[in-house]
Amino acid sequence: MLYCYACLISCKRSLVSDKEAECCSTHLIEGDGTFNRDGLDNFIKQVKLGECGLSYAVVAIMGPQSSGKSTLLNHLFYTNFREMDAYRGRSQTTKGIWIAKCPGIEPCTIVMDLEGTDGRERGEDDTAFEKQSALFALAVSDIVLINMWCHDIGREQAANKPLLKTVFQVMLRLFSPRKTTLMFVIRDKTRTPLENLEPVLREDIQKIWDSVPKPEAHKHTPLSEFFNVQVVALSSYEEKEEQFKEQVSNLRQKFFHSIAPGGLAGDRRGVVPASGFSFSAQQIWKVIKENKDLDLPAHKVMVATVRCEEIANEKYSSFVMNEDWLELEEAVQSHLVPGFGKKLSSLLYNCLSSYDEEATYFEDSVRSAKRRQLEDKLMQLVQPAYQLMLEHIRSETLESFEKALNDALKEGQGFAVAARDCTTKFMRLFDEQCQDAVIKQANWDSGKVRDKFSRDLDSHIAEVRASKLSELTALYESKLKEALYGPVEALLEGASDDTWPAIRKLLHQETKKAVSEFSSALSGFEMDEQEEETSISKLENYARGIVEGKTREEAAKVLYRMKERFTSIFNHDNDSMPRVWTGKEDIRAITKTARSSSLKLLSVLAAIRLDEEDTDKIGDTLVLTLVDPKKGTSKSITDPLASSTWEEVPPTKTLITPVQCKSLWSQFQRETEYTITQAIASQEANKRNNNWLPPPWAIAAMVILGFNEFMTLLRNPLWLLVIFVSYLLLKALWVQLDIAGEFRNGALPGILSLSTKFLPTVTNLLRKLAEEGQTTPVNTGNHAHLAQSTSTASSEVTMENEMEYTSSSKHQN
Repeated sequence: MLYCYACLISCKRSLVSDKEAECCSTHLIEGDGTFNRDGLDNFIKQVKLGECGLSYAVVAIMGPQSSGKSTLLNHLFYTNFREMDAYRGRSQTTKGIWIAKCPGIEPCTIVMDLEGTDGRERGEDDTAFEKQSALFALAVSDIVLINMWCHDIGREQAANKPLLKTVFQVMLRLFSPRKTTLMFVIRDKTRTPLENLEPVLREDIQKIWDSVPKPEAHKHTPLSEFFNVQVVALSSYEEKEEQFKEQVSNLRQKFFHSIAPGGLAGDRRGVVPASGFSFSAQQIWKVIKENKDLDLPAHKVMVATVRCEEIANEKYSSFVMNEDWLELEEAVQSHLVPGFGKKLSSLLYNCLSSYDEEATYFEDSVRSAKRRQLEDKLMQLVQPAYQLMLEHIRSETLESFEKALNDALKEGQGFAVAARDCTTKFMRLFDEQCQDAVIKQANWDSGKVRDKFSRDLDSHIAEVRASKLSELTALYESKLKEALYGPVEALLEGASDDTWPAIRKLLHQETKKAVSEFSSALSGFEMDEQEEETSISKLENYARGIVEGKTREEAAKVLYRMKERFTSIFNHDNDSMPRVWTGKEDIRAITKTARSSSLKLLSVLAAIRLDEEDTDKIGDTLVLTLVDPKKGTSKSITDPLASSTWEEVPPTKTLITPVQCKSLWSQFQRETEYTITQAIASQEANKRNNNWLPPPWAIAAMVILGFNEFMTLLRNPLWLLVIFVSYLLLKALWVQLDIAGEFRNGALPGILSLSTKFLPTVTNLLRKLAEEGQTTPVNTGNHAHLAQSTSTASSEVTMENEMEYTSSSKHQN
């Protein structure tokens, strides 16, 4: 039995020891008035006071020195404040103010043990520190325990009267909006019932309250406006320990749920949130030390301002260092981030919610103001990322739009339809992506970026449209150039009376064809009528410009064309075969024809005649003036070419002026005279080469001087036979050597050519004659047969000789 009781005592002591360790008692204010800031912060962290919000209560105890305050607290709240050692005599045990947590009581209850009043150790300074500590306790605490002796009740010079005066005086300086519970703890209660002691005590309290000087505003204010007075009595701890402990245990129950309505700390007006308790206590003590009036409502606002700002700064710093935010910020630097708005909104919501959670118990106006400041700072922090996100959306959507438009055009879709469909699609996509990037906490408008994106789309569409129109125009211009350039050049080279009508017809046909195809191609652009007409007009003007340009180009080299045409006609017959000037050709007529044709070319190129009403007399004027000047002199005395303009031809269509035509014709005649001279010379040479008979006087001389020889031949017919055979041989050589053809190119070349062919030809001729003699009987009486045989042999020899000569020449070459 004794063993079990000992175990129970041991367990109880162990439990009390654990609770005492849990109370974390800390010296809050030193005896010299120094505030232990670090100690208080450490205490709040250990007991986790900052997490309590408004769910906490503060209890303080006052009383004379050595009145058992620490002992009462240790038994009532399981704290471990230092107690007085009765065996060493009465002396100061608690210096300054100590603070500790009350283990096992809900809500969290903090108790403060104040230095006892009226101590001899402090001396004359006792009153000043007494007031300061009392003011601090009343400002901070919800419940104030007044520890007093039972035998002081009803005494005029009781030890607690100065203390009560001090409490009432400082209470009037607090300007506190809430009631503080004053619990008078009567120690060492005698046999007098509490019912009899309490009225006397309340009467003494009221007298003290009435005697305290009050401001004008509180002269008639009752005590009940400031305090909720309660009275409890406890037996003597030394004489009736068990009864004392039982009474203390019952009193402890009153501190459970003390902040509930009707509880000891039920009035929660002006309560500072637990997270601001440290700063509030420091500032209250600072104001008290400076002997200034302590305005608790203003102090509450000040504490809320400082703490909310601290919380806001803490949350801002935490957000800045948040890994998710850093990753999101880094990602948005380089590319578009899907779900950007949701991610960032979630981070901001968590940050602001955390602020709201920690600052929820502070003054509403201050909390809201600091929250707005925190929100503004966060918005300033994330806005660059948001703007960058919008820029990524704009650039990537624009790039996708450009690709989609290009693909649609490649597939053959009409430009206007493709541009309209792509614009609608990607504007919708842009809006969706901007909506995805919206930050719920920010009221930012993406309208400017949307307008810029819309302008970018319009600009790109206009650029592509201009490019496509330019490509389309260039395509049909190239087709027109290909269709007109060559044919116009050919028509101008073959200048005739029908040249310009043919050119006009060609221009009309090709332009009409190109315009028809061009109009069909333009339909995809959905152009307005005026713009389409302008484009078609430009294409028609381009076609006309091609013809005009080619005509001007040909007009610039008209002299060359005239000479070329003259040479072609002059040196070729009607079958386009090269002329051989044998002496039978009429060079004058040929020259006139060639010059007339060249003059026709000049008249065709002298002016542009692309319009049906373009009629002129340039050709007739040139013919009458330059080719047949005799016909024109009878009609006009003045020179029609002595002018810089043509009649009925505007200067814009004039390519070669009359003066220039005259100058060109003169130059043309000079440069073609050589060709005519060469033809005449060649004709004369041919005539001389073809006339082998001697002059008549030579023939008469030969007849007269050769009469004797002729008579000799008549007398001797054998000579006639010899002469006849010689003639045949010479005729064969003439034919074989083609002497007339060899001398056609001149005497010296003919002699050189004959010298190389003479011996081979004679040798072949003799060989053929020998072969004929062996195969065919010789009929000496038939001269005709001999002549025929000789002629045949001569032909064969000539052919073989030509072949040998040709092969020999090729080999030499």
